[in-house]
Parts: sequence; structure tokens; C-alpha cells
Amino acid sequence: MAPSTELTHTSARPRAGRTRRAAVAAVAVLTAAGLLSACSYGSKSEDKTSAKPAASGTKLSVDTVKIGYFANLTHGTALVGLKQGIIQQELGGTQIKTQVFNAGPAEIEALNAGSIDIGWIGPSPSINGYTQSGGKSLRIISGSASGGVKLVVNPAKINTLDDLKGKKIATPQLGNTQDVALLNYLAEKGYKVDPQTGDGDVKVLRTDNKVTPDAYKSGSIDGAWVPEPTASKLVTLGAKVLLNEKDVWPDKKFVITNLIVSQKFLKEHPDVVEAVLRGSVKTNAWIKANPAQAKDVANAQIKADAGNALDASILDPAWQDIDFIDDPLANTLQAEADHAVTAGLLKKPNLDGIYDLTLLNKVLKENNQPAVADAGLGTE
Repeated sequence: MAPSTELTHTSARPRAGRTRRAAVAAVAVLTAAGLLSACSYGSKSEDKTSAKPAASGTKLSVDTVKIGYFANLTHGTALVGLKQGIIQQELGGTQIKTQVFNAGPAEIEALNAGSIDIGWIGPSPSINGYTQSGGKSLRIISGSASGGVKLVVNPAKINTLDDLKGKKIATPQLGNTQDVALLNYLAEKGYKVDPQTGDGDVKVLRTDNKVTPDAYKSGSIDGAWVPEPTASKLVTLGAKVLLNEKDVWPDKKFVITNLIVSQKFLKEHPDVVEAVLRGSVKTNAWIKANPAQAKDVANAQIKADAGNALDASILDPAWQDIDFIDDPLANTLQAEADHAVTAGLLKKPNLDGIYDLTLLNKVLKENNQPAVADAGLGTE
């Protein structure tokens, strides 16, 4: 997604209107599944399907809604909302069928195939899925989480950001959200890195999150720009946090997880989508009111989905660094796409219409909360 020193995170500003939107050129992504993906930590298999027992109540316009998510802390809204039954309560007699994914491309493929209707997913696969379909596959309908990404390093080799030259830094996958962020940050600092090979002033190594801790222990990498809980796992192995990605974004906020829906399902079953959104908003409010309990609930769901819970030494700092919010932070999605273009991993995408926040804003209004903006990238 060739590095440039001109594009910075401070360029993440809301769009002024439709005129500026029209300047975005409509060109597809360089590759389909390999670029702009997201990875989970600790899942046992690529996907895992389970049916949640339906609550009593009136059935909506469909018998079952199929929901996808990752067994990741950054998908805490899904983890808590499903485990606590908050989302099911809003759906009444409509049953939930869940599918757990390890990577963004697999979830996008499932959405396109109709295997899931709605999913929690990262910004990069959302962009990829939308542009690959020519704007016909999905809509982003809500935010979910911000933050939870850090640059952690071996303190014996790296003490300051000026020590990065000549070092080996891991990211989860070529072109994924963290890979783009690191390439953009290095470009801002004047380092030159080939975006495809990762060779340059700093060696960028694409390493699966599940492998990164072992790579760190063996000395194969000197640090990693990774999401939680991988960052906190590395800290337990002796690494130190050199940079929290929050600190390079305006207002210390950037989208890490949002909620998407297939356009077909949104058109045919808006009542179901609205019910899931009500559950999502109520879940985020419950997490905010009960942070300690919510953390334990999320960990219990991770254990159920992935087979292993997170140790408190990893869980506690990781959970603390993630903000669960309804705002999709649309201006930061545009900035992340711009960074991918600048890094040479993505051609300029047309993101017009990627958001449809109509139902979310309806739910927020019902809950006496302010409306959220689509940064000029909405359907209206």
C-alpha cells in the first residue's frame, strides 16, 4: 500500500463534503486476499461455526442472522455482546449463528458468499472488500473499537525511535493495517523501505501474530508493530513499549475494528441490522460501565472460541489500551487508505458509499447520544 515523508497521520481530517469526495479516483486494490488483511491471535482454526440459542420473543424478518468476528480483544464488542446475550435480546426470536475467523480475507469471502450477513472486522479488509467489489459488497454500519496497537522492542537493542535503523521489525502480514501504519511511520521519519520485500533502512518482516512471540524469543526480530494482545504478550517476554500508535493520531483515536454488513442483507432485512446495532451500542455502554467484568467475559468467550484464555499479565494491559466506541472514526479510515496508497501497497481507492450510518444514528438518537459522521463517504 513507495513511502513518502509527506503523508502523516495528522492528515486524518473529516471530508468537507461531496466535492472533495469526487476527487477520490476509482481504482481497485493491487491484490485481492493477500493485501489489506487482518490477523487474529490464538485461534485454533480459520473458522469455527456455532449456533447461539435463540431467545424468546418475536421473530424478525429472518429466522437466523449469521455473524462473523475474530477471537480477539479488539473484537470485544462481539465477544461480550454475544456471551452476555445482549445482542440476542435485541433480536428476540431471530437466532444467531456465529462464525469465528482468523483473517480478514476469509471473513470478506464469507460475507460475499452469504455465509455470514454481518461481521466485526478491521479497516483494511473492509477497504479491500469494498474496492474489490466495485463498491457493491458491503457497508460499514458502525464503529466498534479504537486503539490497541503498539510498537514493542527489545530494550537491549533499541532504546529510542532513532535506534530503528538496521533493526528487524515484525508486522502481522503484508499490507495489513499494522503493516501500513509501520511503513507510513518509517516514511515520516525518513527511512526508506521497499513495501513489497520489506528491505531497506529498517527490515520489515511479515510474521503471523501467533508466531511473533517465538520469533522475538529466538532473536529473529528486534521488535514488532502489532495489535493487542500480541503486544502485551511480547512485554511479558521482556520487550518494552516504544510507541503506542494512539500517540501518532489526532485525538489519540483511530479505527481498529468496525461493523460491516452485506448490502443485500441490509436492503432485505434492515430490522435485523438495526437490532444488531442496538445490541452493539448497548454492549459498548455495558463495557464502559463494567470494564472489569467485561474484560473477564471477553476472555471467557476467547477461551470458548480459541481454546485458551489469556493470562492476566497479558489480558489486563491489553484490555486497558482498547477503547470500545460506536463512532466508526470515518476520517481515520480515509487516512489509513491514503497511507496504504503512499506506501505503494494500494492504488487510489474510491471509498464513496462505504458507510451507511443511517440505522446507527437512529439507534444513537433513541439513546440520547449524538450522531456520528461518515467523513463524506456515506451513501447519501
